[in-house]
Amino acid sequence: MAKILIIDDDPDFVRATRIVLEKHKHEIIAADGGDAGYKCAIEEQPDLVVLDVMMDTVLDGLSVSQRMHDDPKLKDTPIIMVTSIANTDYAELFPTDEYIHINSFMSKPISADQLIQQVNKYLPKN
Repeated sequence: MAKILIIDDDPDFVRATRIVLEKHKHEIIAADGGDAGYKCAIEEQPDLVVLDVMMDTVLDGLSVSQRMHDDPKLKDTPIIMVTSIANTDYAELFPTDEYIHINSFMSKPISADQLIQQVNKYLPKN
């Protein structure tokens, strides 16, 4: 069982993701924005983070991933970025030529099977 932090401001996405991951015996914690998510990551030291891009600001998730990368206690925590930014007017703001500190990128909507596959790929092996 792994501790997974979901950082997303969409309560429906958080609820659905929680159900899928808890079915696979993971402990789930959630935060509804970038600052709250980063603080939660510091306090909880999750095994993996599922992170949205657009929350408090358009690229809030990118800021969180950079802050986690810069923190020695969080820099090795895998991040799966799950977002719908590609389907918005903000898509051109998303950097494509810079290194983004994430392990995987998934566009919403995602299936439960896709999510579990990515989570299992990046969880620490016991």
